[in-house]
Amino acid sequence: MAGNSQRKGAVRTSKKGASTGSGGNNKRKLAGKGPTPPAEARKGHPAARRANSAARRDNTRRNTGETSELLVGRNPVLEALRAEIPSTALYVAVGIEADERVTEALRIAGNTNLPLLEISRGEMDRKTGGLLHQGLALQVPPYRYRELADLIDATFESRTAPLLVALDWDTDPRNLGAVIRSAVAFGAQGVILPERRSAGVTAVAWRTSAGTAARIPVAQVTNLVRALRECQKAGMTVIGLDADGTTEFDDLGIATEGVVVVVGSEGRGLSRLVGETCDLTLSIPMEPGAESLNASVAAAVTLAEIARRRRLS
Repeated sequence: MAGNSQRKGAVRTSKKGASTGSGGNNKRKLAGKGPTPPAEARKGHPAARRANSAARRDNTRRNTGETSELLVGRNPVLEALRAEIPSTALYVAVGIEADERVTEALRIAGNTNLPLLEISRGEMDRKTGGLLHQGLALQVPPYRYRELADLIDATFESRTAPLLVALDWDTDPRNLGAVIRSAVAFGAQGVILPERRSAGVTAVAWRTSAGTAARIPVAQVTNLVRALRECQKAGMTVIGLDADGTTEFDDLGIATEGVVVVVGSEGRGLSRLVGETCDLTLSIPMEPGAESLNASVAAAVTLAEIARRRRLS
């Protein structure tokens, strides 16, 4: 009778011999896989890639012995304290002449229970390696970079059109600090750095930025070309600065839209793959016979022009 058959299943013959089906019993043996794992645990998910990238940077810090460093100078120290950058100690040289910056730095340190250590000027010179410290130094942990995806999202949440700055092949932390300072001055929402062959946000970069590194997010990426393509997918135009660029300032009408300005090193310029990835290359008009501009100066000139065009639009 139908429904009362006792056979286990149809018999199938193949090259390997006869095999008997389960009669549908295998379906009843299937068990649920449980709750969906969090995004960070799913292979290939953007959140998992970001978590893996952060873990690699943490491992690099541990393997290279990267430790806390000192921010020096009254402006960098005060900007870091105002931005609530995690700090472990504020060093003050004995007998320094206090001004409003020193007074505010001491007040913030007192309000946040930050250890205040008064040391001799000679000890301050030794700790800071002879840098111009102006009697103040702040001990901070290694800089915490933002994820590229978060940086891109933040640019589109801004009231102005997206504007990012990317550095290629520039290993001078002073250039990086100067670029960061210009980026803040002219309304950029973030800076992108490659992990290799590029300066990082170190104490020297902090110092050159006059503390403005506390006011703009910086993303560090494993592959700059891939990062620029992600920006293009998000709707931004990638502009590379090149002495032999095919676009002049007068033709920079795209400046009022979302753009990424890519700055190369003074000697090498843009790397080949980065140059090929750019939507256009921009040359800065100069007098005949003039040498190429320093990378940070070229970035400042370009960002100032973009800011001017946006004000007029």
